[in-house]
Amino acid sequence: MKQINTIIFDLGGVLIDWNPEYVFREVIPDDDRRNYFFQHICTHDWNIEQDAGRPLAVATEMLVREFPDWETEIRTYYDRWEDMLGGPIHDTVDILRSLRDQKKHRLLALTNWSGETFPVALGLYDFLHWFEGIVVSGDEGTRKPFPDIYQLLLDRYGVTPQHAVFIDDNLHNVRAAEDHGIHGIHFQSPEYLLETLRQWNVTD
Repeated sequence: MKQINTIIFDLGGVLIDWNPEYVFREVIPDDDRRNYFFQHICTHDWNIEQDAGRPLAVATEMLVREFPDWETEIRTYYDRWEDMLGGPIHDTVDILRSLRDQKKHRLLALTNWSGETFPVALGLYDFLHWFEGIVVSGDEGTRKPFPDIYQLLLDRYGVTPQHAVFIDDNLHNVRAAEDHGIHGIHFQSPEYLLETLRQWNVTD
């Protein structure tokens, strides 16, 4: 039986819905052109470097120089970043609320998020203030799944990995946590998460 005393949540895709399509379906209505934009210009690999601490202005100007014909769309990415937030994933927030109310576990968060945009989320979502602490990759200059960010969380909050569980919708990030001895749950739905936590006797 797993003896869990600390629960570590990822945020985007687990507790908060974020998707640039919410903006760019309007900005670039043509599906093929929009797909090209995300595959070759404002790519996933480009975006995650901001999660690791690269300034948004530096990232934007870099792409504008490289792709001047796409300047309007590139600048829109962070100018309208808040519009990419789809809101809370309510059923997962309900699980978090239940865990908070039970007061049996420490609640922490570990997120890949730009340090420049994370304060916006903090202002929008009260449930982010339920955590004892949040490690934001952009503030630390590193990101999941690199080992140092997991060790940073363990050290900062005095977490014993064997007594902790990490929840993330990215399997690579879960596997990296497990490499540190932390129990992992690959988030697929709030229902799956709740059932797994019940099987581990973490929640009622």
